[in-house]
Amino acid sequence: MAFHEVRFPAKLSFGSVGGPERRTEVVTLTNGFEERNTPWAQSRRRYDAGVSLRSLDDIAELIAFFEARRGQLHGFRWKDWSDYKSCLPSALPGFADQRIGTGDGVRREFRLAKTYASGGAEYLREITKPVEGSVLVGITGDAQILGVDFELDVTTGVVSFAEAPDAGEAITAGFEFDVPVRFDTDVIQTSVASFQAGEVPDVPVVEIRL
Repeated sequence: MAFHEVRFPAKLSFGSVGGPERRTEVVTLTNGFEERNTPWAQSRRRYDAGVSLRSLDDIAELIAFFEARRGQLHGFRWKDWSDYKSCLPSALPGFADQRIGTGDGVRREFRLAKTYASGGAEYLREITKPVEGSVLVGITGDAQILGVDFELDVTTGVVSFAEAPDAGEAITAGFEFDVPVRFDTDVIQTSVASFQAGEVPDVPVVEIRL
């Protein structure tokens, strides 16, 4: 298998349903209390693109994309319209959006990440598929210049500085990002309702680990 650095057509993913999935094991004791545990440190996202298809042309584009990925065999990029920025959906990314590390005077590489915080608890999500041209980076409030101060690997989300940031300096970033996914089926079943419109009832997509 391989990962294809190509995005599922954004116009076809717009209107899809889906989001993060967790796996929690719950054991109810004889006294009514519960013990809860999870084997997953990271959440996993699932989507269904079927609801967003509106025409026979959409179906043709979907089938071409599906065939080129060989069904479930190869991964690809997916734009999650509800969560694709380092900032709020209504805002524009800025270099101070997310803290991705702290300098120690030696380390030069930092991976992009997004922190989800609520009620004093936090979840750190690594970002491995940033959108090229969208990434902004800062060091302790100072914007850095791509190609001069740092380089970015858009296939891994790793930021590499020309010089290691000094100890204690805050490394921050703002960006747009895609989710690495694959089709969660090897079958695409279409139903043509009329000459101008069709229906794809189920096009499941699931996040993959890289």
